[in-house]
Amino acid sequence: MSAVEFRQGVSAVLSRVEYGGERVAVTRHGKPVAAMVPLEDLEALEALEDALDLTEAKKALAEAKRKGSLSWEQVKKELGL
Repeated sequence: MSAVEFRQGVSAVLSRVEYGGERVAVTRHGKPVAAMVPLEDLEALEALEDALDLTEAKKALAEAKRKGSLSWEQVKKELGL
């Protein structure tokens, strides 16, 4: 739906999303720029992002244990801070 259509019918779109579980993409000049999704979808997306972040953090910690790491003081010195 275009941004103009969205703006004119935001209340109806909100109801479609909240009660109907619809996902609505908003476009500007024919290109998608935003989406309105049910809160459950947002929470699922955030949980997925958290899980991916945790996986990456665990990988980084394992690599630091294997290869070693620098102290904050060493990093600042190397960067001239």
